[in-house]
Amino acid sequence: MVEPLLAIDVKNLTKRFADKTVVDRCDIQVPRGKIYGFLGPNGSGKTTTLRLICGLLTPDEGEGTCLGFDIRKEPLEIKKRIGYMTQKFSYWTDMSIRENLEFTAKLYGLDRIQERVDEALENLNLKDRQFQLAGQLSGGWKQRLALAACILHEPELLLLDEPTAGVDPKARREFWDEIHQLADKGITVLVSTHYMDEAERCHAIVYISYGKLVTQGTVQDVVEGAGLTTWIVQGPDLIHLGKELIQLEAVITAAPFGDSLHVSGIDAIRLLEALKPYFNDKRYEWQKGKASFEDVFIRYMNDTEDNFKATEDTKL
Repeated sequence: MVEPLLAIDVKNLTKRFADKTVVDRCDIQVPRGKIYGFLGPNGSGKTTTLRLICGLLTPDEGEGTCLGFDIRKEPLEIKKRIGYMTQKFSYWTDMSIRENLEFTAKLYGLDRIQERVDEALENLNLKDRQFQLAGQLSGGWKQRLALAACILHEPELLLLDEPTAGVDPKARREFWDEIHQLADKGITVLVSTHYMDEAERCHAIVYISYGKLVTQGTVQDVVEGAGLTTWIVQGPDLIHLGKELIQLEAVITAAPFGDSLHVSGIDAIRLLEALKPYFNDKRYEWQKGKASFEDVFIRYMNDTEDNFKATEDTKL
């Protein structure tokens, strides 16, 4: 079987700021035409990694390619072929949607500006709002404008940094529909997100925690690879129960989910023995469950130390 061409192939990627290692020896491979979710707690180095991949930052260690170009030696070639959408809306609020796109196209030095803008407006369902000022748009429509601007130059790769943060569920779903349509046209997408439902819409995910690559693969592979055993309990005062259970050595996570509590551990036998005394409490109903992706996310968050946590010697 022929290996798929990789849009991103970086190894041992490392970046330090002062005495802090923000990205710590990460290997990331993303096949062309796929949507990969980039997950991890706040401050984990996701944004820095995206900037290293596209040539905006130079790694202190490591090597690799993006779209076949060396991330160290050919950053300009990479920048020509990617669309990078930052967390913060960075377009001109006193200009209309169309004016923003036309101006962006001129900055890129593109040909067929009218044709490209018309196509972007059509593809992102912005045509009916094209004369509305960007500053008057809701969060969801601003993100559509930003995505439209990112694809004007027909990039091969999109790097999207938490593109739907603060956007309502309907707008998020519509935004993701657009991302899948772009991927269907052969565009590769690496998108950072904190939303579990968004991660599950990706072909695969990369999980980074405080600079270190923890796991990557399909959501199913990541859940199975975490090795979690989960029990679900229902009953009164679950917050108090959760605080008590998390003190048990065999319990890795005890997280509320609606009117139930998910209690997980990595050693099924030890977890069962630790929970047995609680099974006799008639106030609670216990059943064996299946670890969710969110259970796994919390487990990995708890497993990794925050290397930016302030100490007595360092206040950040």
